[in-house]
Amino acid sequence: MMGTKWKWSFIWAFYHLFSQCCSALYMEGDMRTIEDWAFLARFCFLSEVGELRFEVDYPKSFAVQNLILYYDDQWDSVYPLDSAPLQTCVAKESVLRPENHQVINLTTSFVWSGCVLETMDPVLDADWLATYDGDKKYSCDSKRSFRSVRDRWWFVVVDNCDSSNGLVARYRLTMTNGDSFFRRHFSADQFGILESYFAFVFWYLVLNLLVYHTTGILKQKQLLHTTYKLYVVTVILYFLSLCCSIIYYLDYARDGMAAPFLKITGRVLQATSDAVFLLMLILMAKGYTITRGRISHSGTIKITVLMSVYCLVYTALFIYEAVVFDPGEVLYFYESLAGFCLVILRGLTWLWFIYAIVFTLKHYPEKAQFYVPFFFAYTFWFLAMPVMILIATLAIPQWWREKAMNAIELFVALIAHTGFLILTRPAAANTNFPYHVRTSQVGCSGSPDGMLTSTVDGFAHHGVNNNVLETEQRATNFDELFTVGYNSSRQSASVTKQSNGNTQPPRPIHNRDPHIASIFQVSGRHSMNNNGNR
Repeated sequence: MMGTKWKWSFIWAFYHLFSQCCSALYMEGDMRTIEDWAFLARFCFLSEVGELRFEVDYPKSFAVQNLILYYDDQWDSVYPLDSAPLQTCVAKESVLRPENHQVINLTTSFVWSGCVLETMDPVLDADWLATYDGDKKYSCDSKRSFRSVRDRWWFVVVDNCDSSNGLVARYRLTMTNGDSFFRRHFSADQFGILESYFAFVFWYLVLNLLVYHTTGILKQKQLLHTTYKLYVVTVILYFLSLCCSIIYYLDYARDGMAAPFLKITGRVLQATSDAVFLLMLILMAKGYTITRGRISHSGTIKITVLMSVYCLVYTALFIYEAVVFDPGEVLYFYESLAGFCLVILRGLTWLWFIYAIVFTLKHYPEKAQFYVPFFFAYTFWFLAMPVMILIATLAIPQWWREKAMNAIELFVALIAHTGFLILTRPAAANTNFPYHVRTSQVGCSGSPDGMLTSTVDGFAHHGVNNNVLETEQRATNFDELFTVGYNSSRQSASVTKQSNGNTQPPRPIHNRDPHIASIFQVSGRHSMNNNGNR
């Protein structure tokens, strides 16, 4: 029974998650409440060009209902309902200024309301006819423009302070800011978001192409380790999240009808990208694929618990936003209990990140050239989220919070992802290159002379400033120095035949020292013995 209860709770939560629209451009619905004051929508209007168009129908028996327009400086005194200083309907109306024309009387006595008294439609209004007295209704259709010294949040409310039966209305609200494609259907705090997504999608496309090229080089050199594969997954997921967000905002800009599924999909992909990147940072801080080939059993358990808790908290954050966030309040995505838990978890992970790097450098000091810039770069990434939340909550005005924080978040991600590509670029001149053991060498237990080489629990040490790529370019391969390939022998014989008219077999090699004899080899279908006989 308890399992069924939880199942339906999650279904209900995800229904709200994917069915509700976060933006209040176009809204329609039926309102029925026993209260005499009810919030409908909010929107950040530009001065002069901002416009609200409303269509409201309600039974005459519930007259007189008003459409009230509060601006942001007034809103904190009347909302939220359970904690606002002003609690009664009359008190909430007392903060309104008559000269601002914030009250729209939804009757025929107020000409600007565009209301007419009509007979109810037997089909469209059948429910009202069966429930309420009379067969008349007010049908209102009009618009209102906004003028202020700055961009302002405006909050739309319906009230009837004289009502004892509550409020009933069927409404359609359309809110716009000018006629530009990039502005008309967007709240003023969202201006620039679509353009910023275009810019970052371009940069992430370039980044993905560079990562693809680098991956090919690393694979060819047998240096494509698991941690770098996690990085590849990270940038691909982030690029896909940006694509989903662009599609969402383009569709929104076209007709003002949002497709919340696309926005949620983009956020989920972005959250998954952050989780994979976090996992990669912890693994590299512990030296995985850099100084060791596997994580200890206890370390594996800790990392599994960390990532499980991180994903659960992120999931709770999405559900909390959809179900608990009050649409009447302008809130940042992380302004919730789940958001603060995520910040705390990120901070604890950062401390673990520091400890792991210090422990790795203690045993492999030659890796300092990678780990020192790695530490400073990704300490910035770990601390960016708490700092952004503090800035958003305390310093950034509400009327441009969303666009500012969106740009900052995208910029931090781009710097983090690009920085890792630079740190790990496979170039001989890159002294920060972290990998010195090839993927084919992981698991070797020892060398012929008994010296410990690369094992899965600890790779062999290498000298400071010893870049495996630089060594690869300047080292001489003594194993193949005196090796003659079969094809080379045939080519030499062919050249001799062309010049002399006959083929001369290669001269046998006579070795007096049997220890040196093993160095001189002839590769091909036949081999020579020490006496030169075939």
